[in-house]
Amino acid sequence: MLLQVLDDGYLTDSLGRKIDFRNSIIIMTSNIGARKLKDFGQGIGFGTAAMKSQEDSHQKSVIEGALKKAFAPEFLNRIDDVVVFNPLEREHIHKIIDIELAKLFLRIKDIGYDLRLTDKAKDYIAEKGFDKQYGARPLKRAIQKYIEDALAEEIVNSKLEEGDSIHMDLDSKEEELTITIKKAEKSSKT
Repeated sequence: MLLQVLDDGYLTDSLGRKIDFRNSIIIMTSNIGARKLKDFGQGIGFGTAAMKSQEDSHQKSVIEGALKKAFAPEFLNRIDDVVVFNPLEREHIHKIIDIELAKLFLRIKDIGYDLRLTDKAKDYIAEKGFDKQYGARPLKRAIQKYIEDALAEEIVNSKLEEGDSIHMDLDSKEEELTITIKKAEKSSKT
């Protein structure tokens, strides 16, 4: 079926209808070769641009070797390019946190509150939500567990009013996030 799409540019469904794939981009993902790359390791010391380029070249050759072992040449010959995704680093995790928190900030703003997190609180979420093996997948769960659940509890138990500001910070001694509520300033009507 996939070979028909890659060769002819169309797919015929069970009713005999042809679906045109000629102007399509098909992206396939795989973990083939990931274990070999993990075993390859990072090494110790300072890296240069030349070393990084050499490492990228080596990674691509390891992946291509693993693909050749897993798939027939007829299939591989139909693939235009292989892109190797490098492991996430801590700065990538912080960018992902900012993206996910922006969504949360909007939801909180929609119910009438303002939410702010310190950099220490974000670092804590990054530490709890990042795993070298699983990447950023646990990040959403960490945001839900350490931020959203705590906020929900605070909203239910506190006397929050529209316009109040919720500040989250890290208590370094207790190694947990703390919530401080700053009441909205009341405008005096005269």
